[in-house]
Amino acid sequence: MDSQRVGILGGGQLGRMMIEAASRMNLRVTVLDKPTDAPAKQIESTQEHIHGAFSDAEKIKELAIKVDVLTVEIEHVNADILASIEKEGSVRVCPSSFTIKTIQDKFNQKEYLSSHGIPVADYRNTPTIEDITKASEVFGYPFMLKSKTMAYDGKGNYVIKSASDIPEAMVALKNLPLYAEKWAPFVKELAVMVVRRANGEVRSYPVVETIHKNSICHLVIAPAQIDGSIAKKAASIAENAIKAFPGAGIFGVEMFLMESGEILLNELAPRPHNSGHYTIEACETSQFENHMRAILDLPLGSTAMKVPASIMVNILGENTDMDACYKPCHTALLTDGATIHLYGKKECRPGRKMGHITVVGESMVEVQHRLKPILEVLEPGVERPLTVIPLVGIIMGSDSDLPVMKVGAQILKDFGIPFELSIVSAHRTPLRMVEYAQSAAQRGIMAIIAGAGGAAHLPGMVAAMTPLPVIGVPVKGSSLDGVDSLYSIVQMPRGIPVATVAVNNSTNAALLAIRILGASIPSIQQKMAAYMNKMEKEVMTKVEKLDNVGWESY
Repeated sequence: MDSQRVGILGGGQLGRMMIEAASRMNLRVTVLDKPTDAPAKQIESTQEHIHGAFSDAEKIKELAIKVDVLTVEIEHVNADILASIEKEGSVRVCPSSFTIKTIQDKFNQKEYLSSHGIPVADYRNTPTIEDITKASEVFGYPFMLKSKTMAYDGKGNYVIKSASDIPEAMVALKNLPLYAEKWAPFVKELAVMVVRRANGEVRSYPVVETIHKNSICHLVIAPAQIDGSIAKKAASIAENAIKAFPGAGIFGVEMFLMESGEILLNELAPRPHNSGHYTIEACETSQFENHMRAILDLPLGSTAMKVPASIMVNILGENTDMDACYKPCHTALLTDGATIHLYGKKECRPGRKMGHITVVGESMVEVQHRLKPILEVLEPGVERPLTVIPLVGIIMGSDSDLPVMKVGAQILKDFGIPFELSIVSAHRTPLRMVEYAQSAAQRGIMAIIAGAGGAAHLPGMVAAMTPLPVIGVPVKGSSLDGVDSLYSIVQMPRGIPVATVAVNNSTNAALLAIRILGASIPSIQQKMAAYMNKMEKEVMTKVEKLDNVGWESY
């Protein structure tokens, strides 16, 4: 691998992290960027670098002579000169110049994606103010007015809320080629990093959720706290989009999750992406290493997460105060599972990406807990509720079972275990029962508590259709005192195990579910140990009181 020479157009933080990955593989990297101390050049002192604009045709030619493969860490490069270099055939360009040029123009990108069956928001070309007015008639308000080129981190976009906004937008976006896009009222923003090897092999990383602040990526939550079927659909759309373009490398795919469950692709990046930084600590192979493997046609590394959960937070400039900007890093130094990445930028300004912090843990609950003090430094007084997918499902055949089942729900709440609670009747809603049982594992549920009275078929039928552990709670009915329910639950045929607890004892059902989770999540097991110690102390306090006052006065 040490004979391979890679040239990178752009020397920012993405190039810096590319070089970190390349150095472990003994790859020789040359960077083209104007500053002599660009972030990428700072950490690669053994190579000769080229100082000049990464859009300068002559400088790109100079770089091409020195390397075997050209790649980019920013898409705003001179794609035409890359095309001519490709045509000469002496140097490979990854991704291809066609891909870079198509993605550079967001309108052309939309056209290309649409032509390949990729779902995107409705859009229209709007070269004139008359076309913009026509777009408002077609899309209604609000809608987005976007620059086709040089638009990123919210720049080049304008929300048109009424006809009076159009003149202001034309001033703000003066002399830019524009198109209009129908408003997409999404419930979450999702992203997927997709890597394609030079031989055509494609792999995708887990679907993540991105949260933006002032149109700049603020948090990346991995994996996204969404239904597994939605994640599978998002990954498929992302992979199909990248397969539609020629060229090798890593690609960032940003998407909108709509309330209906529909997924729309927002835009692509033909390079490593902010939403993939978490992969350095959280995945078996980082996006940066896999980019190098892909463009050099080396076997791709696993894209699976090696930790259960991770959240990345960007360190963004608020003003010119460097000390204030880096304040969250001091908190991160005291945070378990946190890793700091600073980019070596010499000046701070509003919105500039100065670094990032990645926090990992054995559950999303733990990661959110670890991240909280860092967010309090970044956003003092701001409550930013973060969702967590349920780990336990509580179901019951009727709302009459709720008084019994809510006791177990309170136990889960006290332990900080995310759960869902719903009515699923084996007899009155059999199709709903089948759908619930068969989808539970894919949605992220790890254990099911099923309460049922009378014939008590719900726990057994659900257990027959899910690989998850099922705990039955016999609910006392109007006759037979719930013994009939208990017998029904325990009399399951071999091969279909269902645990059970005493009649009406959803407390023990919840505690058993917590122990099941604790077998794979140590922090939950520690909470259970603390709970048991607390119970022991309560009993010993009673023992001591009994010994001191005697049984007659107790």
